[in-house]
Amino acid sequence: MEKVYITKVSKFLPNNPISNDEMEDVLGKIDSQASKARRIVLRNNGIENRYYALNKEGVVTHNNAQLTLEAVKGLFDGDLDMSSIEVLSCGTSTPDSLLPSHAAMVHGLMKTKSLELNSSSGVCCSGMNALKFGYLSVKAGNSENAVCTGSERVSTWMQSNRFEAEVHNLKKLEETPIIAFKKDFLRWMLSDGSGAFLLENKPRETTSLEIEWMDFYSFAFELEACMYAGGDKLEDGTIKPWSEFTTAEWLTESVFSLKQDVKILNDNILDKGVESMASALLKNNTKVSEIDYFLPHVSSHFFVDALYNKFKDAGLEIPKEKWFMNLKHVGNVGSASIFLMLDELFHSGKLKSGDRILLSVPESGRFSYAYAYLKVV
Repeated sequence: MEKVYITKVSKFLPNNPISNDEMEDVLGKIDSQASKARRIVLRNNGIENRYYALNKEGVVTHNNAQLTLEAVKGLFDGDLDMSSIEVLSCGTSTPDSLLPSHAAMVHGLMKTKSLELNSSSGVCCSGMNALKFGYLSVKAGNSENAVCTGSERVSTWMQSNRFEAEVHNLKKLEETPIIAFKKDFLRWMLSDGSGAFLLENKPRETTSLEIEWMDFYSFAFELEACMYAGGDKLEDGTIKPWSEFTTAEWLTESVFSLKQDVKILNDNILDKGVESMASALLKNNTKVSEIDYFLPHVSSHFFVDALYNKFKDAGLEIPKEKWFMNLKHVGNVGSASIFLMLDELFHSGKLKSGDRILLSVPESGRFSYAYAYLKVV
């Protein structure tokens, strides 16, 4: 089996950062009313800036494939060009179309040559799934390199005009003309961007990160969906898919909007994270004392102290000074978040040979968790 190294890391964040006070101006006010949830959600999540592939007037500047292409282009310079890519593996929660696949749409913009494609769907773990496909391809000797990406273009899903038909329907029923918290909540949580890794079977003279192991866990066998889109959750916990709604209901029920069951999230996301990380470390004979940098993807700073305490109680304490996060100034970019965190650390000048990095990504879709353990060479 070949060794696998992350030899280059790149990111793309569209346009200028958007502050908390600017968000509603860009996304719009639903029914011309300021959101009652916005300030509460922002106070809890600790995010101060994020990026949207929209201009200040709410006009689209990039689709998801274009965001991804910009991150891929950032990997290449004079000694390497995109035509050398053998595998393109892309993960996202928010593809531009149901079909063709996201990776195919990105490849269509590259205008290079034929290569192997993989598209990973899901929520935050889709980026890590894309990384594992590239990792296994290079490790097995099937390819000498792979480009792996995570990207999101979620801002257009959260614009106020997406909810106008639902609000109008609620008014006709003489109900409160404010969308459910499970939808409004996510309008103040998510943002746009992309990241990319170049994987190769040999390190470069500059900083390279060997992927020592990757491990994934799912708890869908015992837990119902928590974050979902393209359907609606029934009282028995099952998801009714978009294809079983009428076309009128697609609008009046905002069927394609992102939704999150916050109670299920709070009840499970941390406990299953501790359980899965304990399993991953034990399986791969890795001690928490060996970790120099811990990069946890968290959706909100609200969870940080509770997660730390749960790790501590489980005998998995990683000192806070080893945690590396950029949620505050980048925002929650879903599947791209772990790419953006590693990009910032990779280019920080802090890494030295022998350092070990643990990437940790939870996904609240139906509670999946992904881990990668890296060594600086």
